[in-house]
Amino acid sequence: MMTSRERIEAALNHKEPDRTPIFEYVLLSPVADALLGRRYAADPRNWDDLVAEKGWEAAVRRCAFDQLELAVLLGHDMLYSIPNPLQTRPRDNAQETVSQSDDPVERLRQRNERDAQAESTPDETLLVYVYLKEYMQERGVDLPILAPAYSHGVWTDTELMQTMLLAPDVAKEHFNIATRDTLMRIEKYIALDIDQIGVGGDFSGTRPLISPEAYRTFIVPHVQKISRRIHESKRYSVNASDGNLWPVMDDFLFGCEVDGYLEIDWHAGMDLRRLKEICRGRVTLYGNLDCGNILSFGSPEDVRQHTMACLEAGMGNGGHILCASNAITESVPLQNYLAVVNAYREVFNLPRFGGAVSSPHVPLSKDVEEVNP
Repeated sequence: MMTSRERIEAALNHKEPDRTPIFEYVLLSPVADALLGRRYAADPRNWDDLVAEKGWEAAVRRCAFDQLELAVLLGHDMLYSIPNPLQTRPRDNAQETVSQSDDPVERLRQRNERDAQAESTPDETLLVYVYLKEYMQERGVDLPILAPAYSHGVWTDTELMQTMLLAPDVAKEHFNIATRDTLMRIEKYIALDIDQIGVGGDFSGTRPLISPEAYRTFIVPHVQKISRRIHESKRYSVNASDGNLWPVMDDFLFGCEVDGYLEIDWHAGMDLRRLKEICRGRVTLYGNLDCGNILSFGSPEDVRQHTMACLEAGMGNGGHILCASNAITESVPLQNYLAVVNAYREVFNLPRFGGAVSSPHVPLSKDVEEVNP
C-alpha cells in the first residue's frame, strides 16, 4: 500500500497509484465543525473569536492542529492551507489610499504605485505552515501541502479589465508587480518546503471574462515564468480558476506550463473525461465534484453516484486527485459530504466512515493542549 505522499506523487507523475488520492481544497464550517466535534479554527469566520479567547499565536497553532486533525480523520492524502492572518491588522487608511478618480486607468495606475511600494508577504503569516510541519512530524504523518499564490486573476476587478482595453501598458505593469510579489512569496514557500503552489487566479464564469487573446497576452507569460521558477525548485505548479475555460484551455494548461488544474467547474461544462484525454501524461486534474449544485442540493444518493462517476472518469495512468470543484461551505449538508466520503471508500474497498464524530484526541504539545476545548 502506498503512503499518501507516494500516492500524490504518482498522480502528479501520471503513474498508476494504488487508489485515486483524495483531499479537500476548502472545507469549512458547519461541516468541519460537525466532523471535529468543535468549532473549526481554520474557518476564517472563527478567527476573531479564537484570537480573542486564546491569543494570536495559540490561534495559529489551533488552525494548524485542526487542519491536520480533519485531514487525518477523513483519510486525506494532502492539505491545502492558506497563510494565517497578521498578528496586528494594519490601520484603516482607506481615505488616504482609495482613489477618488472616476477613470479606471487612473485608479489602476494609483494602485500600481501603492503596490510597487508594498512589502513582501510577512513571515508571520506563514507560521501556520511551520506548525503544520511540526505537528505532522510529531504525529508521524507526511501529507504534501498546497499553498496559494493566486495573483493573476481578474474576477470582479472591473477597473483592471477596463484598463486592459484602454491602456494596456498600465495593465501590464499591474501584472508585472503581481509577478514580482508572487515570486517573492514562492521563495518563502520554497524555504518552508511547501510541495505544491497554486498559481493564476479566477477569470471565468459561464465564459471567460476576458478574450483569449487578452489572457494570452497579459496573463500567460507571467504564470509561465512563475511555473518555471517552481519547477526549478522541484515543486509543482497548479493553475486554478472556476468557470468555463474551454476557449483558453491550451494556454491555461500548456502555455502556462503547469502541472495541475484545480477548481475544475463541472457545472460550467468542464467535463473530466474530455479533460483527461487532453491532459493525459501532462497535467493532473484536481476535482471535479460539483459542490455548488449536486453536493449542495442533490440527495445523498445523487452525491454517491456523482462521486463514483467522477472517480471512474479520472482513472487511468494517474493524473487525477479527487476533491470538490471549490469549497465545501454551509450550502453542503453534512449527509451529502459524508456521501462523498463513503462513496470513495466504497469504490476502493475501504472501511465505511463512522459518521460525524470527533476523532480520538492525540496530544501533540502543551501549547495545542491549551487551545483545545
